[in-house]
Amino acid sequence: MTTAVERKRRLTPRWRDYGRPRELVFRYLLLVFVLFITVGPLVWQLLSSLKGPTEDVFGSGASLFPHHPTLRAYKEVFAQVPVWTYIRNSLFVAVISIASQLIFSTMAGYMLSKPGWKGRKLVWVVLMASMMFPFESIMVSLFLSIRDMGLVDNLVGVWLPGFVGAINVLIMRAAFLAVPREIEDAAMLDGAGEWKRFRYLYLPSAYGAILVVTINTFISAWDDFLWPLIVLRTEDHFTLTLGLSRLSSSSFGYDQRMVMAGSVISVIPVLVLFVITQRWFYRGVSSGAVKL
Repeated sequence: MTTAVERKRRLTPRWRDYGRPRELVFRYLLLVFVLFITVGPLVWQLLSSLKGPTEDVFGSGASLFPHHPTLRAYKEVFAQVPVWTYIRNSLFVAVISIASQLIFSTMAGYMLSKPGWKGRKLVWVVLMASMMFPFESIMVSLFLSIRDMGLVDNLVGVWLPGFVGAINVLIMRAAFLAVPREIEDAAMLDGAGEWKRFRYLYLPSAYGAILVVTINTFISAWDDFLWPLIVLRTEDHFTLTLGLSRLSSSSFGYDQRMVMAGSVISVIPVLVLFVITQRWFYRGVSSGAVKL
């Protein structure tokens, strides 16, 4: 019979539960270094955007923290460019991209996870081969196709080349392959058809992968700059990243604080999405396995 002291000693974390002290210090130093690399530039942009007109952003005389914080740069950005129009266009492209990616990548991943049909290996090889070519090598042919369809200077033309991605198909395929075959056989014995098995068995088990596809698609569509630059012509159709890039042109005087403010504005929706979905994201990953 264990005493209260023994139970407390058993529940109290000890150094050997986490590794040696030197290893623990190295882990924390590595995490701080990674945090500095990933979050440091964003914090620097935020602090620079809050500086007054007399404070330097670059150079030897520039300081990290603003001496007289002000939102003047943000007010100037909204006053000189139609930010809300850019945001609406970016949201439109992101929403339809997420919808098409979820529809086609889940169905394609489901079919690739099913053995026994002819051409499965060929489709798998084609998907893997398509990931070997960078976008820059095919953007000319893509633009010619978009032009022939009359979608130049159209948001649909921005969305169409990325309506489904090979990497998302592979992510969904890997998630569906984790479903035990025995559970599907039991569902078939109960009379569940192909659609019911896909809807009520496979999709709930791939909840974490679906969230990964959603977040990756949103970030990719929101941050895309090169393809909208090629396709779009008029300012009313510009996406946020393309529209805010005009702040660095000479027509706006190239105010460094405005450029920093525009960068912060463009990254805020991504941060908001992560903060809102992180709880469901990690819960979906942990509950994605099918329990027997």
